[in-house]
Amino acid sequence: MAGAVGLEYLGIRNVREVYWNLTTPALYEAAIRRYEGMISHLGPFVFRTGEHTGRLPKDKFLVQEPSSQDKVWWGPVNQPISPEAFEQLRRRLLAYLQGKDLFIQDCYGGADPRYRIPLRIITERAVHSLFARTLFIREKDRSKLPHSRPTFTILHAPDFRADPAVDGTRSEAFIAIHLGKGLVLIGGTAYAGEIKKSVFTILNYLFPLQGVLSMHCSANFGSSPEDAALFFGLSGTGKTTLSADPDRTLIGDDEHGWTDSGIFNFEGGCYAKAIRLSAKGEPEIYAASRRFGSLLENVSLDVETRQVDFDDESLTENTRCAYPVNYLPHAAEDGMGGHPKNVVFLTCDAFGVLPPVSRLTQQQALYHFLSGYTAKVAGTEVGVRSPEATFSTCFGAPFLVHPPKVYSELLRKKLEAHGARAWLVNTGWTGGPYGEGRRMPLAATRAIVRAICDGSLAKVDYAQEPFFGLEVPRSCPNIDAAILSPESTWKDPENYRNQARKLAALFRENFLRFGSDVPSDLVKAGPRV
Repeated sequence: MAGAVGLEYLGIRNVREVYWNLTTPALYEAAIRRYEGMISHLGPFVFRTGEHTGRLPKDKFLVQEPSSQDKVWWGPVNQPISPEAFEQLRRRLLAYLQGKDLFIQDCYGGADPRYRIPLRIITERAVHSLFARTLFIREKDRSKLPHSRPTFTILHAPDFRADPAVDGTRSEAFIAIHLGKGLVLIGGTAYAGEIKKSVFTILNYLFPLQGVLSMHCSANFGSSPEDAALFFGLSGTGKTTLSADPDRTLIGDDEHGWTDSGIFNFEGGCYAKAIRLSAKGEPEIYAASRRFGSLLENVSLDVETRQVDFDDESLTENTRCAYPVNYLPHAAEDGMGGHPKNVVFLTCDAFGVLPPVSRLTQQQALYHFLSGYTAKVAGTEVGVRSPEATFSTCFGAPFLVHPPKVYSELLRKKLEAHGARAWLVNTGWTGGPYGEGRRMPLAATRAIVRAICDGSLAKVDYAQEPFFGLEVPRSCPNIDAAILSPESTWKDPENYRNQARKLAALFRENFLRFGSDVPSDLVKAGPRV
């Protein structure tokens, strides 16, 4: 169409065709016609993202504008860009889109109808429209699909490249968010995760202003929605795997909100890591990845047989699978649950110091929430040759907008109001650090999580370990008690103590950056050495 009916508020003009809210089969057909990917065996759509196969945190900017600038946690995470630079970038992007086809999905961020945010995702590729349709909350009644202005709009043009000298960006790629105008510009990268995490960033800004805690966590519940649990954790800690328990109902695997009524999923789909995905290791996710309507991003494909190879990391180790959450057999239809009884902080401690499980006081829970600790090991990133401690504030630093104390204070209020128990679970190494000890058996971690969720772990006796002041259970159902005390699993206890002191020092050094922004009782909840 020459005009762009319904897009006047964006200033979009002179585009070719605008495809509104195409269904999944129609988007498959459009993507195939446009050579954007291939259909693999059993029906998943496989596509590649080219140069960029992961997020570009250094190319993400927030507009420094009056309505939000006093609320934003400015710094390396939220880099400022001027309103003038954003406007110039917008105008150049609109000029680029002239004569192009556009694909539009109207959807929502947030499963709870009282809080959901209307979103419009406008893309130049059909495959990214399919991604948006898969990841976000769909409007099932097509007669209600809006054609008016939504709360936030994302303009996604991966083939448009910025000119840093002209646009004030760091490179040709950019993610620019204008919170005041409700507009996100993404260009220069085809990695679909930038769309997903831009929405998460938006919700991390909007929801805390309404008293809703936005969280980077998975969630599930047991026999009823009131038996809910949260699982915070960075990549590689088991957040997705441990929440996909066949005996519990999955609410969501990555992003949630906690209101005065309970918890809700931000999304309608999952975006799981696919590298080395197997039917034995993660049967439900594996099955979901082999269905029509799923997308496989940068997964290796044999173009003759159309078979995929989840073990091939020649393109990237960050291969991904996106699928509707209801492709999992134990998923909550409404994406909602009650107040969590248990809050679990997952860490993959490659130093072999932290216990497999420990019970946290409220102050310790807030301390570890703000710390967001895990460890990288050799092989996960270029240049990493020995374990490296990683601290990501609130287990989601790249997506926070407000200062950390805003999220920690909301968590404190929720824990106090609803009496949730807090736990620290180490899915990393035991018996020594990476290279000497062994990875905590998944079966043991699953048994620990089940004991947390069914309440049996709260009834055993506890002892306090000396370095972090953590309460460690003396026993756990279906677990060899010998692994519960890390020091006893090391060949040389003195080496363990030295390693524990080093890790404790890293925790304390990291926490210094919060300065006077956190109460003194939280500082005291950290390591004792």
